[in-house]
Amino acid sequence: MSWLIILQIIISLLLIGLILLQAKGTGLSSTFGGQSQAYHSKRGMEKTVFLTTIVLAVAFVIVSLFNFHL
Repeated sequence: MSWLIILQIIISLLLIGLILLQAKGTGLSSTFGGQSQAYHSKRGMEKTVFLTTIVLAVAFVIVSLFNFHL
């Protein structure tokens, strides 16, 4: 197995974990009178997780393009 494929698997697992961490307050509970989501700025750990998700998503695309090219 190529090191690029291993790197892609590791990045994808990290991305899945970070996306699941961000999935709070979603779903049908908000439809039936759940917590209303007003706009708020991300701070602290929430902002770090958000920015790390973006960086890993870009890295995943770049690694995927390199894998496709080879």
